[in-house]
Amino acid sequence: MARAIVYTEIGSPAVLHLMEIPDPVAARGEVVVRIEAAGANPIDAKLRSGKRPSPPITEPRPVGFDGAGVVELLGEGVDDLAVGDRVAIRDGVGTYASAIAISAEKLAKLPHSVTMAEGAAIGIPAGTAYQALRSLGVTAGDVLLVHAGSGSVGQAAVQFAVAWGATVIATASPARHDQLRELGAIPVAYGDGLLERVREAAPSPVTVVLDGAGTDEAIETSLALVADRNRIATIVRGPDAASFGIRAFSGGSPVPLTEQELAWRAEALPKTIELLDTGDFTIELGPQLPLAEAAQAHELMESGAASGKIILVP
Repeated sequence: MARAIVYTEIGSPAVLHLMEIPDPVAARGEVVVRIEAAGANPIDAKLRSGKRPSPPITEPRPVGFDGAGVVELLGEGVDDLAVGDRVAIRDGVGTYASAIAISAEKLAKLPHSVTMAEGAAIGIPAGTAYQALRSLGVTAGDVLLVHAGSGSVGQAAVQFAVAWGATVIATASPARHDQLRELGAIPVAYGDGLLERVREAAPSPVTVVLDGAGTDEAIETSLALVADRNRIATIVRGPDAASFGIRAFSGGSPVPLTEQELAWRAEALPKTIELLDTGDFTIELGPQLPLAEAAQAHELMESGAASGKIILVP
């Protein structure tokens, strides 16, 4: 039997519990992956708590979308992977588990230079950042403002944009400024006077904004800096983004991603692995907890008490 974290009711982290499940079986086009690390993401906690609407629960609901592990079984029609391959997972269903059956299309091979924890930390953060910046058309010569630049999505956005030749200004608490400088960004503290500080820090006018903070301050500052609303996007204020005339990616946006945007999200996984392999991308890892302590992982995420990506280890 395999093991998985599930919940049967919406609620606090205490509703998460470990249970035995049947060993997964690989259908055509699928593989079974033995999970060695699972990435905990804010969306996991939002779904569990009911902050992000979801269908009624009729059976134990699995948790987690990102992970990394080793291929154990191949389904029919899978010829680009082999048993024993190290892989990273994106868009899984229930990666908080000891094993999962998943479409081979949602996997990317993981070189030995990239740890399992790093592989498990890529999917949602890098996918969100990469797609958002592509959708905004960020390129060399742009001056990009990233609100919440020290978060996992923010750090990925900073690194992609810098690699593409953009100048990046990123907001964060002062304690995180040195880290942002190391990633190539110009750090700015959030709080009263943000607009003036951004203008002073920018070598030329801000041309594009990615909001990962979701505060009124972040939205108001963005609107004051960039006239072209198509070049402002939020990954947090999905439900009311349209009222500001800006774009929303994730964050409960009522507007679905286009096929191109979904393709960009998929493309981010192998692209990020390549950059990690060459030493041109870094991931800040946080606490690593046993799978059975998934409730503690969610408590840490929701309280903001941990820096870096929280990883669960079966």
